[in-house]
Amino acid sequence: MSQLIIEIFKENEVIDSRTLPANEKRGELTLYSQVAYAHLGGKFPVETSVSLEDGQPAYTAGKYLVHQSSFRVGQYDRLEFDRKLILVPLDNKAA
Repeated sequence: MSQLIIEIFKENEVIDSRTLPANEKRGELTLYSQVAYAHLGGKFPVETSVSLEDGQPAYTAGKYLVHQSSFRVGQYDRLEFDRKLILVPLDNKAA
């Protein structure tokens, strides 16, 4: 059985932030993320972005699995990723 592996490289142990200006429905909003790479079965992993919570430290370099709480059933009863992925270190997958 194959599993979705997300990899963080040493140079990607940084948090990127993006601030959205206030609008009529909400105040200014800052979003935090980190560059990661998804192993989707091709020759090379594909670059993606993992959302982080305000104050959450960046994931350290290594390989991770996506925790089951990162999935949800969305509109039309289809399985989707939640906005906030939770990654579990691959060497601790039995925990």
